[in-house]
Formats: sequence, C-alpha cells, structure tokens
Amino acid sequence: MFLNVYGAIAFAAPLDLTIHQWTILAVFIGICHSLVVESVIMKKIGLSNTYSYTLRITVGFIVAFITALMPSQWFSSTIVENSFKVLEYSSITDLLYNSFLNSMILSVKIILLIIVLIFIMDFIKSRKFIQDSKKNVSKGFSLTVGIFLGITYGAGILIKEVESGRISKEDIFYIGTFLMICHAIIEDTLLFVIFGADFTMAIVIRTVSAIIISYILLLIYRKNQDKRI
Repeated sequence: MFLNVYGAIAFAAPLDLTIHQWTILAVFIGICHSLVVESVIMKKIGLSNTYSYTLRITVGFIVAFITALMPSQWFSSTIVENSFKVLEYSSITDLLYNSFLNSMILSVKIILLIIVLIFIMDFIKSRKFIQDSKKNVSKGFSLTVGIFLGITYGAGILIKEVESGRISKEDIFYIGTFLMICHAIIEDTLLFVIFGADFTMAIVIRTVSAIIISYILLLIYRKNQDKRI
C-alpha cells in the first residue's frame, strides 16, 4: 500500500497465485498503492491526507472482497494456463538454476513492458493538444488523463486551476475521489496480467466501482454542503 505497484508484484510473484487471486490483487493494489506520494498530490488540490488514506484503503478492501466473492469461472488468463507448470527438480543446483533463469525471463518481460508503456506515455505527453490543454483544463480532460496516465498527471494538471479558483470544490472532490479509485488502469493492470490476472475483469471492476462510489460520495458531499448553508 505504501510502496508502488512494482514492490507489491515483487512480493507476490513467488506465491503461485491463481488467476482469480492475481485479479483480486490487481484490483486492490491498483486502488491502494503509493499512498504517501499520491496523497501529497491530492492534498495540493484540496483533499486531505486523512480522506485520501481512508478512502483508498477502505475502498481497496471492499472492492477486493467483492472481487473475491465472484465465481472463479468468471476470470480467465491464457498466460497462466500456458506459462506455469508443476516442475520437479533433481537437485538443489537444478532448482536454483531454473529459478534464476525464470526470474531473468520474467525481469526481461517486465522491463520490455515498462519500456513500451513509458514510450507511449512520453509520446502522449509530447503531443501539442496535451501541451495546449494545460492552459485550459477541463474536468473531462483531467479525468481522462488520470484514468490512463495516473493520479500524478490527472490531479497534477488541476493544481493551477485550483489555485486560480476556476474549478469548484465539488468538482475537485468528485475528480479526486474518482481518480483515487480508478487511475492508470492500463499500465497498472498490464503488470499484473504478466502473472495471470484477468485484464478485462480488473479494469471493469475498478471502473464500475469508481463510478458508483464516487457518485454516492458526491451525493453525501452535497448534502453536507446544503446543511452548512
């Protein structure tokens, strides 16, 4: 929760998780990771650390629990079925050699994926319409950027708008809440897909959860604001 996605994967990789379990982890870690760093960004647009931590940890466990209750038959991954086999080793040396070889192959896969993702993100960020949009940020653009590129970009580009007062507190609350649940859905999910997570289910679960929970919390926020008035 306090480190990035790569740290979580490093600990989970040797556990031989099932497709369903990898998807549960993808959903939970996708929502609840890098809390310290990303909460600082959310605080800059007006959302407190207490709210950020409480929301992401609570929602992470709730959505992961709901995912765990879903039938395993709903989850599929050809990567797991084709790549992981039960092996027997004749000696400790053979075990260590194969473990080292497999870890090297896995490392290469992760490195290649990261390189491709970084290239794609840098390409997107270098486009003229992205650069021009910084001068005239809209709610829709902020959400789109955050969903695909992450909280750092989605919430980060709102900071100037927040400081200038051109965006309402209600909009900040909704955008921030949505992005804390559903951000960087392609990059984060693909990292877990390497190990067998169901790409489609992980994305659908996070997106639907973000829509429902953000809307409910927005209604609660509006009622509280009305009471103060």
